[in-house]
Amino acid sequence: MKNRIKKNEYKRLLGEIKQKICSAQYQALRAVNKELISLYWDIGRMITERQRKKTWGKSVVEKLSQDLQAEFAGICGFSARNIWRMRDFYLNYYKNKKLPPLVAEIGWTHNIIIMEKCKDELEREFYIRMTRKMGWSKNVLIHQIENKTYEKTLLNQTNFNLTIPTNWCCPL
Repeated sequence: MKNRIKKNEYKRLLGEIKQKICSAQYQALRAVNKELISLYWDIGRMITERQRKKTWGKSVVEKLSQDLQAEFAGICGFSARNIWRMRDFYLNYYKNKKLPPLVAEIGWTHNIIIMEKCKDELEREFYIRMTRKMGWSKNVLIHQIENKTYEKTLLNQTNFNLTIPTNWCCPL
């Protein structure tokens, strides 16, 4: 007697496997992103340290960019502009112990947008956390920053309900 697979069981199995594949792909992308952010952090740190100790200037970054692009021809991300961004990335976040682990949770482009558009550390932290939590795309992030979501969120945080008793009545 032949064992027949029921359509519903098969569809359920297929759905479970597809979900596992998507989940694994997402986890792999997160791991790759984390490694790239770590790499960019290290490059920024190494450049910063050498500039402080050896007074290296702009020409070193230009040369470094050319050599890296030649060595890793198929890999994007090593333009002089991006290497300067790596340096700025490190300089902007290395003093704040909370932010380095958080920046690895969002993409490089998101980090650049936040770093270039937000000058306050708390504002940066807010947008990093919200991007991570809400899964904002690059365009949504830009819109949220331009819409001043951080400022609006701060304005909406009051302790009014805690300070005014519920039975309070305004005398006329």
